[in-house]
Amino acid sequence: MNILLLSCGTRNKIVQYFKKELGDRGLVMATDCSELAPALYEADKYFIVPKIENANYLDIILSICKENKIKMVLSLIDPELSILAKYKQNFLDIGTIPIVSDYDIVEMCLDKYSMYQFLIENGFKTIRSYIDKDDFYKDLDAGIINYPVFVKPIKGSASININKVNSKEEVESLFYRFDNLMIQEFMEGTEYGADVYTDLISNEPVAIFTKEKIKMRAGETDKSISIKDEKLIELINTFVKKVGFKGIIDIDIFKINNEYYISEVN
Repeated sequence: MNILLLSCGTRNKIVQYFKKELGDRGLVMATDCSELAPALYEADKYFIVPKIENANYLDIILSICKENKIKMVLSLIDPELSILAKYKQNFLDIGTIPIVSDYDIVEMCLDKYSMYQFLIENGFKTIRSYIDKDDFYKDLDAGIINYPVFVKPIKGSASININKVNSKEEVESLFYRFDNLMIQEFMEGTEYGADVYTDLISNEPVAIFTKEKIKMRAGETDKSISIKDEKLIELINTFVKKVGFKGIIDIDIFKINNEYYISEVN
């Protein structure tokens, strides 16, 4: 069984883990748009490919999968998940299984305000968010929310262009300079992450690993401590089943006054 890891970048350890688990049952292959990506050289075989925005990108990946008898393909960056989800059937037609949720779910996760709306509508505690500045200012005047707040892209990855702001002037400046921003409440609490694998056949969460985040780097957890809290596990199970996730996801959660707040999903 051959496996293809897309956009491997600097994730050497992930390639190593897959090789260790797969053993002599198949090959672990990898792609990246840069020959300087170190994780490429951990793989049994690697391919330099165009960036995901390239018009020929999908056809190139499909050709790699077909020619190398790839059984399973997954991406290590968020933006690429939409491609795998949208063209899932194209991969299945050549015998390759994309490890990804359905397209509408992937798009909801990439759009942080859409995820916020889903959480609110389904009764999950979450971080107060706004895409309309006037709504934010009304709640600010009413004392419902206070500075500081985060201003961030509605669709973003790797914590790029996230700003902690303390005044209306800063909010106005960012909204003037950039499009498609949202305002999010600043939460004083402990941040947790949950790594979840949901079985593709049963749609049941079969592995949940929870951790308290100690240090972050480029939007990813750099240092953490594993924890086990049945209340948190129950929340994750309920949430994952409600959404209908498949495959691998990472959930960001805050604990404030002994209550868990779901922030976002990657």
